[in-house]
Amino acid sequence: MFKKILIANRGEIACRVIRSARAMGIATVAVYSDADANALHVGMADEAVHIGPSPASESYLVADKIIAACLATGAEAVHPGYGFLSERASFVEALTAAGIAFIGPSAPAIAAMGDKIESKRRAKAAGVSVVPGFVGEINGTEHAVEIAAGITYPVMMKASAGGGGKGMRLAWNEADVREGFESVKREALASFGDDRVFIEKFVEQPRHIEIQLIGDTHGNIVYLNERDCSIQRRHQKVVEEAPSPFVTPEMRKAMGEQAVALARNVGYFSAGTVEFIAGADRSFYFLEMNTRLQVEHPVTECITGLDLVELMIRVAAGEALPFGQDDVKLIGHAIETRVYAEDPYRGFLPSIGRLSVCRPPETGRKGQALVRVDTGVIEGAEISMFYDPMIAKLITHAPTREQAIAAQAAALDSYLIRGISHNIDFLSAIMAHERFRAGENVTTGFIAEEYPDGFHGAPVDAGTREAIVAAAAVIQAIEAERAQLIDGQLNGHGAEYGEDWVVELGGEQVPVTVSGDGDRFGIMIGDNEFDVSTDWRVGSPLFEAEIDGVARSISILKSGSGLTMTTHGASHRVRVLTPRAAELARFMIAKVAPDMSKYLLCPMPGLVVSVMVAEGDKVEAGQQLATVEAMKMENILRAEKPGTIGRVLAKAGDSLAVDAMILEFAA
Repeated sequence: MFKKILIANRGEIACRVIRSARAMGIATVAVYSDADANALHVGMADEAVHIGPSPASESYLVADKIIAACLATGAEAVHPGYGFLSERASFVEALTAAGIAFIGPSAPAIAAMGDKIESKRRAKAAGVSVVPGFVGEINGTEHAVEIAAGITYPVMMKASAGGGGKGMRLAWNEADVREGFESVKREALASFGDDRVFIEKFVEQPRHIEIQLIGDTHGNIVYLNERDCSIQRRHQKVVEEAPSPFVTPEMRKAMGEQAVALARNVGYFSAGTVEFIAGADRSFYFLEMNTRLQVEHPVTECITGLDLVELMIRVAAGEALPFGQDDVKLIGHAIETRVYAEDPYRGFLPSIGRLSVCRPPETGRKGQALVRVDTGVIEGAEISMFYDPMIAKLITHAPTREQAIAAQAAALDSYLIRGISHNIDFLSAIMAHERFRAGENVTTGFIAEEYPDGFHGAPVDAGTREAIVAAAAVIQAIEAERAQLIDGQLNGHGAEYGEDWVVELGGEQVPVTVSGDGDRFGIMIGDNEFDVSTDWRVGSPLFEAEIDGVARSISILKSGSGLTMTTHGASHRVRVLTPRAAELARFMIAKVAPDMSKYLLCPMPGLVVSVMVAEGDKVEAGQQLATVEAMKMENILRAEKPGTIGRVLAKAGDSLAVDAMILEFAA
């Protein structure tokens, strides 16, 4: 067994690998860029080596620097995590030449599966179901039109060397092919340095199902059940679960056996994932094979009881798998959500900055459910513009799917993040969505179909609304009691502190009556009485209570004269007033927000790549005005209507905060 390994990655996956290695008694070496000097994985490892500037192209993607760090520290093997160099065959070859083991598959297997055209050829040879399509060279747009017509529409045009949702375009007709083929080629060349494109049939009402594999160097390969990754936004996975509520035992066996056949065809060992697209009739077709650990591997670990990182390390050290196919378990159900630094209320624009508050939910087993948080950040950490904006992966495991979803929803409600925007409200809304809970009709089109106009917060049911009102009243009562103690008055004798209050919520005024004190309260809302039990204390940002026997977690943030209360996927502006103050509040004139329509504002913190217009230019609706880069992605800002440029307030190279002014339109 190895005595020391280096993790050629960062963030949560680096921390994840370190935990397994430590449990095995293996010393670890972290690598870090300038931006990650104070990162969590650096502090967790036994040693850490600086490998260059913040951009990944100058640090984490430079194989020579990784190898030099191995040689300097005596690391015998490298775990690549996912992303960066994890699927680069040349990196494996360079490690081998330097006498360093790679904790992953062989270079030939990576090369064969990394080329989408070659991988489909190998899949066909292995007897794997493949989406009807054309996997040869395509000679221009006319050839592409001819191929698409032969396959029949709709078709998907994809970059051969693609991944991560880039270099893909759906075509419903010939016009779409003519418009999009050359665009896909350009995107492929820009993103992957390879402009080859293939065309395949687009499966309607598709589900994204993947099979986890593990193999050793002794010829043993097993499949570890499936994961359902159908909840996606722009081809990026948002929610993953295992097992799939759609897959039958017979389908699982057929998919698993085909995945193993493909792995054998390429001489595969280590952890890997074969991805399939499944139709409504439960037909399934090969998409691609990822020759690395997947982001969503924790749900497989939960339902099998296996540590995939440990198995990868043991396989790389030459050990045989200690189990066979018949030994693989399927225990309960697991859900994973990806907590990202992005703003779902503003088109999921990325967010960067400092995590002024970052308090994950309590981990471990609670009743029959397990809560697990895989993260690479802590409170006070910086979310950088240089890397993927993932904050954490939140995993729940329970005996049934319903229990796993309920545990996930509760954990999301108690996850506190402040200082940056995040997508927890959106994830909570998905957990509460009737279609997702039903499970059967969850396709890759779920988000686009259910949120066609963007995300504006989850709908609020009557129970949640009453819980917010009751919580606000209890918070007011506890704060009033504390204020009385501070000013020396006896309980019940303060001029402003009574039992009757009015809670303002969603434009309504709700009269409430509060009785009790300490940790238990009775709240009258109309004719209904609610029993509230809580140990909340003044200053805590999370209100946790049992309201009529139902556990509730509501984050609270002081905001002017009121509170912002967030739970179940939506934020609510709440004020608690005395009856007299509530009466007077009806006469207050609402503050009108300033008109910012004559400005082009930066939608996210980022770097100005270019400004395409000058003062005095006339522009049309849809015309490109500026490009801003954030989180490795370029965002083109366009004119919403015709106009004339007044002043240009930013230039290429400027680093802007959210809502900073880029230019002003003439009146």
